[in-house]
Amino acid sequence: MNTSAPWPTPKEAEARVLGIQTKLHRWATDDPDRRFDDLYNLVCDPAFLLVAWRRVRGNKGARTAGVDGQTAYAIEAGRGVAALLEDLRAELKAQRFEPLPVRERMIPKPGTRKRRRLGIPVVRDRIVQGALKLVLEPIYEADFKPCSYGFRPKRRAHDAVAEIRLLASNSYEWALDGDITACFDEISHSGLLGRMRHRVGDRRVLGLAKAFLKAGILTEGGAERDTITGTPQGGIASPLLANIALSALDEHFAARWDDRVERAKRRRHGLPNYRLIRYADDFVVMVSGTKAHAQAVQDEVAAVLSPIGLRLSEEKTDVVHIDEGLDFLGWRIQRHTKRGTAKSYVYTYPSKKALGAITEKVRTRTRQGTNLTLAELLHSLNPVLRGWTNYFRAGVSSRTFQYLRGFTWRRVIGWLRRKHRRANWKQLRQRYCPDGWWPTDDGVTLFNPGAVRTTRYRYRGAAIPSPWQSAT
Repeated sequence: MNTSAPWPTPKEAEARVLGIQTKLHRWATDDPDRRFDDLYNLVCDPAFLLVAWRRVRGNKGARTAGVDGQTAYAIEAGRGVAALLEDLRAELKAQRFEPLPVRERMIPKPGTRKRRRLGIPVVRDRIVQGALKLVLEPIYEADFKPCSYGFRPKRRAHDAVAEIRLLASNSYEWALDGDITACFDEISHSGLLGRMRHRVGDRRVLGLAKAFLKAGILTEGGAERDTITGTPQGGIASPLLANIALSALDEHFAARWDDRVERAKRRRHGLPNYRLIRYADDFVVMVSGTKAHAQAVQDEVAAVLSPIGLRLSEEKTDVVHIDEGLDFLGWRIQRHTKRGTAKSYVYTYPSKKALGAITEKVRTRTRQGTNLTLAELLHSLNPVLRGWTNYFRAGVSSRTFQYLRGFTWRRVIGWLRRKHRRANWKQLRQRYCPDGWWPTDDGVTLFNPGAVRTTRYRYRGAAIPSPWQSAT
């Protein structure tokens, strides 16, 4: 690999990276036992560093600084992108690059009073992590199983929910709803690097990955702490590294699922069959069998997770029947009798927790000061409502959307009443609801959740394409 090549244009860099990724993915797919020995030069390649920078710069996190206090925008305005990338490339080629500790930020966990740790790397480390991910992702994607959906290209939460619904409609009526305790904080470094060695033989790449794992954390209190385990959430490469570790769970269950003859034989003899559906560290094991079979699989999962340093949460892991329903990725998945008939179907709709989260966001925004204009308030509300309904439109969500419509309308009208305490309802309508009852101001209209049409999301299964299959 020629690492002394001149810096390409952004378009040339994207094309070069895509072409190399396609080759890596094809080689990894054609030979499942192949170990890649010369990958470090790709991490140093100008095209990979430039593409990594553009993705870091285009991410919302570009506005957030690490321990050095530098944001992506500050670097552009100061030393410049070209100088930063040149220095990074020189450090990588000389193997002098050392990542800085991540900045700790504790953020609240939705629906609870607990907080989880977010690790914010410095911009230069994000770029190198981005380049490392660009190199490793197409290789490991050749090995990842179709049952894994989280943080993978062209896959989404809807695919996982659709598979659970399909299985629950076809005899897989029991589910182990699993929860891993502090997954990103407790992954064993030795276990993760051991799994990486199955594919990567380049010690420099493994050393770079290990350096990021061991970079340490600068706590909110200003103390520096070593990272003995885990891959802090917030790093660009963290989701990929977590998927590599958790693929042990995928492979364990896929080994039995992929043998269709054995599955049919087990079914004829009254033995259970299992199917794992995983989205990052959230997973469900669907069981075609009895409750006892579903309970027994919990110990099996714990044994698979142990070598990578992970453990199940006994409080949050539960065995449920599809008639009781389960919550997964914000959805409630439950079998009901269809109204007016004797037939039962598995339905997916927003969970109470998800509905509570969006109503709390609306409540918080409409609780703020009335010194804002209505247009400013609507600019704050509309993206939140639009994003939430777009996510949940792929289910039986119409009644929930209508409820959210009424709730939001009442909150906005209540905000207007507080803003104009001397105005009566007729005056407020004339000024802010020119077309009837729906609030509008300065050309901005409140987003109407009730107008969003729902649609059924179809299960795509193993037919989900790789982003590198059609590239030339």
